[in-house]
Amino acid sequence: MQTIVLERPGCLRLTISPKPVRGPEEALVRVCRVGVCGTDLHAFKGDQPFFDYPRVLGHELGVEVLAVPEGEDRLTIGTRCAVEPYLNCGICIACRQGFTNCCSKLQVLGVHRDGGMLEYLTVPSHKLHPSKSLSTDQLALVETLSIGAHAVKRAQLRPSETVLVLGLGAIGLSVIQFVRLAGSRLLAFDINLNRLEFARKQFGVAETILSRGDDEAEVRRANAGELPTVVFDATGNPQSMNQSFNLVAPRGRLVFVGLHQQEVKFKDAEFHRRELTLLASRNSTSVDFSNIITLMEAGQIQVDSWITHRVSNTEIITEFPSWLSKQSELIKAIVEW
Repeated sequence: MQTIVLERPGCLRLTISPKPVRGPEEALVRVCRVGVCGTDLHAFKGDQPFFDYPRVLGHELGVEVLAVPEGEDRLTIGTRCAVEPYLNCGICIACRQGFTNCCSKLQVLGVHRDGGMLEYLTVPSHKLHPSKSLSTDQLALVETLSIGAHAVKRAQLRPSETVLVLGLGAIGLSVIQFVRLAGSRLLAFDINLNRLEFARKQFGVAETILSRGDDEAEVRRANAGELPTVVFDATGNPQSMNQSFNLVAPRGRLVFVGLHQQEVKFKDAEFHRRELTLLASRNSTSVDFSNIITLMEAGQIQVDSWITHRVSNTEIITEFPSWLSKQSELIKAIVEW
């Protein structure tokens, strides 16, 4: 079968690999759509944490079921599914508490083990989330949405709060979706005017802030002189993450959705003075996937406008490097198989 391998930073290669053999608790699926995200871009650049080469990328997957384990009654041949790419052990302390996203032995498809940029894939059948009405395009975006859903759930938002989202890439946009569903007032912040305009036009975000140097002053100006009670940093940028502590109101919550390999630094006295709460948000859970599919099927979440780039599996090798450019206006690329 055709397979796209990231041999080393900057080098994607189309190769032929054997069709996978299904295990007793696994389903065999045909990969229809693969979403490209920041993790893939960072892996291509060579600065993605927890990553080894060579690797088959791809963890945002819309698939069609070809074979299922004996006794599997949720899935039938031809069912369209989103893939939950987080393979947890089920027995560690995190798993026993239901925090499967924090499994001590977590393996993420396309990161810790080979992912879905290939024709066929085997996955544990319980990691497939079916839908009768969603397209494989839509299902490939469920994983991205789940990152935002989980982060917003971690923050426990109240409708009376003002929320600031830093960084309007795909992850920031996924956070925005669920902030709006929570009913909180939303401020969206970015250094890129095009992304702010995209959020206004495609997501109806009324209050946007373009960084001009003094971020705290800009945020206060947009919020009647006050700071927001909740800040989501979805940039994955160390400078932004360090400075984000200054943008949170007293007793507020700061949620790191993006990550980087450097240290996070902040002034402890100021952190204590404001009595801030710092939260990390990692991946998501099966419940997040199921809830998102229900919301999408009900029309409460729209993702069609997210797809700004579309390529075939043979075109991705030549097109991928161009998506690293700040001028690419990339929000979400979809690979068709």
